[in-house]
Parts: sequence; structure tokens; C-alpha cells
Amino acid sequence: MGIFSFLKKQDKETLDKGLQKTKESVFSKITRAIAGKSTIDDDVLDNLEQILVEADVGVDTTLKIIDRIQERVAKDKYLGTSELNKILKEEISFLLKENTHNNEPLDFSFPNGEKVPYVILVVGVNGVGKTTTIGKLAYNFKKAGKKVVLGAADTFRAAAIDQLKIWAERTETEIVFQNMGSDPASVAFDTLKSAIAKKADVVIIDTAGRLHNKVGLMNELGKIRKVMQKLMPEAPQEVLLVLDASTGQNAIEQAKQFTAATEVNALALTKLDGTAKGGVVIGISDMFKIPVRYIGLGEKAEDLQIFNREAFVETLFEDEKK
Repeated sequence: MGIFSFLKKQDKETLDKGLQKTKESVFSKITRAIAGKSTIDDDVLDNLEQILVEADVGVDTTLKIIDRIQERVAKDKYLGTSELNKILKEEISFLLKENTHNNEPLDFSFPNGEKVPYVILVVGVNGVGKTTTIGKLAYNFKKAGKKVVLGAADTFRAAAIDQLKIWAERTETEIVFQNMGSDPASVAFDTLKSAIAKKADVVIIDTAGRLHNKVGLMNELGKIRKVMQKLMPEAPQEVLLVLDASTGQNAIEQAKQFTAATEVNALALTKLDGTAKGGVVIGISDMFKIPVRYIGLGEKAEDLQIFNREAFVETLFEDEKK
């Protein structure tokens, strides 16, 4: 069993609730777009394109989906508007499957056979739910009996350190921190050193969310990685970028900035329950080819769940009249 086996995949009730706003927005518009139409013509496709763009699927990804639907309609002249939802569901499913080829279970075994902590370096701008996501991960790991150490390497803001301390206290998790303005790499080094000495299972390190200077961000994250690798060459096994799904295209722009600054290999999309822009999951997956590993569907710690593309698409297209 992998280290993440304790995190449940989306339970139906939470997923239904979390995607409700996106579902209502997208499918009410599709219903209006095909009203009075019997065939999938250019007008229907133009309207569908606009609906997907407004749901923040993204222009390039939307055009890719529309092109695929056009190809299917051209091949099968009997396809009608009643089948549009089914076709759209299939094409989005295919797209997510194609773009999550690297979303395989992470490998936690190492050649020397020794137990080493799994290090998650968490990046993202302030306000996206980064520290809250760290707290929720810590809660779930602790609930599963894992030993967790948190590192407060966002030393740029005192509030970030204080917030992480609150989560550490709430989850009864060890935290390593220094004074505001301290060297973030020093905090990361001390955190990992402590975790190794105490044979911890997981290390989760918070980082500053500044984007005004990409070079500075790149240098800072590179230094953090370098000092940790002096202690453990494998670290960090995961660089987790946290994005606020409700910001739509802004989330995509942030992903561009952070993927340029560091080697992001996992995404967490928060606040899906509070937005009609859930299509951003599809667009980001397609654009960056980085697996969406976690989604936030509510305030409770249990509402942070492993992303399951099949469950996501099934829920998004489920007929509520059934």
C-alpha cells in the first residue's frame, strides 16, 4: 500500500456538493444552447465553445475538445443534440486520461532499503489555501498513524509562520520554525534533519508565495532543494503547487510562473466547492501535463481528497433527474 492509501478518493456526496456550482452553470447553459436544435451544427458548437471557455477550461483545451467533437459529428451523421453531453463527457475523459499519463502511484522505495521521510515541498502564492492544504495533509497523515514534521520556511510573513503553528497544534504535529526573516533554506535543512533523526514518515515544508521576482523565487526554491539534498539526495520527492480553482485563468498564469521557477510534479486545486470554474481542472491538466493529485472540496480536513479523474467526470456529467 502506498503512503497515500489512507486518503480516500472522492466520496460521492462530497464530490456532488463540491462540483455543484460548475455543474449547474455549465449544463444549464448547454441545455439553453441546444434548445430547439436537433443536430450538432456550427451554432451549437460555437455556443459550446463559449460555455467551456467561461468555465475556465481554457481556450486551447476548449478548441481541442471542439475539434474532436466536430470530427465525430462528421463521421456519424446521425449524432444529434441529445447525445452532446455523452460525447462531451467521453472527450473530456479521453483528454484527462491522455494528460495524466504520469499520474502513477509514487514510488516510495529507495535502493538502500532504508526508511527515509517523504518530503513534500509546497509552493503557491499567498491566499490560495497553501497553508490550509498543508494542515489538512498533516491531519490526514496523522490520522493514518504517520509521523509528520512541518517546516515553516515561509519566513517572509510572520502570519504564515503563526498560521502553520496553529495547524501544528491542532493536528499535534511537530513543527520546525525560526524567526521571521530567517533563511528559508536553513529552516528546510533543520526540518529535514529533525525528521531524519526522529524517523518521521512525512515532511511538509511551506514556502513563500512571492511572484513579483521570478528570479528570486527560482533562486530561493533552488537553494532549499540543494540544502535538503545534502541530507537526503532524494528530497524533495514531491513539489506540490497549490492553486485556487476559483481564480480560473489566474490559476493557470500562476502555474506558468511556478513551473518555470521549479520542478513542480503535483498539483492541488483548492476551493472547487465555491466556484463555477471547475473546468480549470481540465485545462490545467491538459496544458501542463502535471497530475492534479489533490482537490479541495470544502472546509473540513476530510474534504481534501485525492483526485480521481473517472469519479470527477462521472459526477460532472451525472443526470440529476435519474
